[in-house]
Amino acid sequence: MQTRRLVGIVVSQLVIGFVLMGCDVAAKPDEVKPPNVTEIGGQSPKPQETSFATVTPPPSSTPTPTPAPAPVVTKVELVAIGDILIHNTVYQEAAQLDGTYNFKGMFKDVRELIRSADLAVANQESIIGGKELGLSSYPMFNSPHEVGDALQDSGISIVTTANNHAMDMGEKGIVSAAKYWDHIGMPYTGAFTSQEDRDRIRTITKNGITFSFLAYSYGTNGIPIPDGKSFLVNLLDEDLMKRDIEKAKGISDVVVVSPHWGIENQTTPTDTQKALSQKMADWGADIIIGTHPHVLQPMSWLLRADGKRSLVMYSLGNFLSAQDQLIELIGGIGQITVVKTLYLNQTSIELVEPAFIPTYNKNENYSHFEVLPFHALADIDKHVVQAEWDPIKRRMKKDMPELIIKE
Repeated sequence: MQTRRLVGIVVSQLVIGFVLMGCDVAAKPDEVKPPNVTEIGGQSPKPQETSFATVTPPPSSTPTPTPAPAPVVTKVELVAIGDILIHNTVYQEAAQLDGTYNFKGMFKDVRELIRSADLAVANQESIIGGKELGLSSYPMFNSPHEVGDALQDSGISIVTTANNHAMDMGEKGIVSAAKYWDHIGMPYTGAFTSQEDRDRIRTITKNGITFSFLAYSYGTNGIPIPDGKSFLVNLLDEDLMKRDIEKAKGISDVVVVSPHWGIENQTTPTDTQKALSQKMADWGADIIIGTHPHVLQPMSWLLRADGKRSLVMYSLGNFLSAQDQLIELIGGIGQITVVKTLYLNQTSIELVEPAFIPTYNKNENYSHFEVLPFHALADIDKHVVQAEWDPIKRRMKKDMPELIIKE
């Protein structure tokens, strides 16, 4: 009897257990686990593999931005030297036994300084009409053609020829000089052979920067320019200059203007020089290279009407001549770096790093002419030059404190 009761209890508990198990499974289907049994054949069932679909997101409607291009920056170093005024003692020194002339040795110590620049400008003040017209000196100059060869060998890129001695040999002197410049491939500006020649603005492109060059003179020492031939020498006519500068601005990045102006042997610019330089800057001149005073005058920045700045070198003094006052023997090489930046189809021009290399036009009793940078001077020459140079240097630094003077 007790055995039946015990079996009944066990059976009842099993039934209750199975009922509860079924309720639990129904309530939590995710937690059902397969029973730990062995299938027919003695092998466990393989678990089912779950497959996942790869979902590709739709393409974005916003395009990937293109990186902005880097600015394109190019530079040109331009240098300018002072007056080349060939007196008789200078060309006599250059005379060769075969009847030719050779001035190259006079520039040998400054040759590499000039050639290291990208562009170099010189003021050829005495006309190089050649010996066929008869060589001559002050007050009516005519110099050998070979002066041009020496300038070219020294690295000069272009010469300015508008000055008070341009008409010393008349029209024939200008024509003879122009033919020789053309013969050696040296661009010139300021004195011309025809109206067509005059209207062709000289341009030179270096490192992707285009420069235009113009030159004008205050006069021709009273020698009249023939009627109908005003093209022979550009004069300081403001209307003419304004038209030329604006035209040059339209065909180049940088406009270089060389006015022959000022008062001889005066170390400071006149009010007239200052006023005209400001006008030229406002018209669009970027670099102004003054000639004529035969002594050094300061360099200065000019604020233009368009908010940019121009550089004026009022006078670079003599470079090679036989003038004999100590102040006339000190000249130099003006330097400026032009930076062109092209960015997003916009072009800008900036002038940076103005510098000056002083030179000494040495000679010994009107012979053995040579142009020397100050660092090449013997101690005795430095001592002689220093007294005159020091006040000039102070004036130059006062007018342009950032000017780099390379002694």
